[in-house]
Amino acid sequence: MAGIAQPVFAISESDIMTVVALSQHIPELVQPHGAEEYHRRLQGTPHLILVATVAGQPAGFKVGYEREGYFYSWMGGVLPAHRRQGIAQGLANAQEAWARAQGYPAITFKTRNSHKAMLLFALQNGFDIIGFEPKETPPAHRILLRKQL
Repeated sequence: MAGIAQPVFAISESDIMTVVALSQHIPELVQPHGAEEYHRRLQGTPHLILVATVAGQPAGFKVGYEREGYFYSWMGGVLPAHRRQGIAQGLANAQEAWARAQGYPAITFKTRNSHKAMLLFALQNGFDIIGFEPKETPPAHRILLRKQL
């Protein structure tokens, strides 16, 4: 009996409009940023915009840019229908390889305390908790993470 085939995905560099459209369908991204905010953060700064596609359709993304001498992994997500297929790991691996090739010493990011799956993903991928930003409620607290490259 043959095993169940896993969906195949491809990762490539992409553009702001593609990730803005994708972000509208990631439930964890409440009020996702528009194109203006992406342009503001990325203009004139070394950055990387990655999109994963399944059967030619966007399924996930990861966006990062240079910040304070590190590579800052700013935004990302995978559409719910495409989770648990290795897409988030593939995007993270591609971003890390790019950042390492560019000579960055580390990747940093922050997430909300309420995003437990992201925290676990980060810890399993070698990130260390390096800081904490208290907010109005415990779920909204920000956890700062860094991985040395």
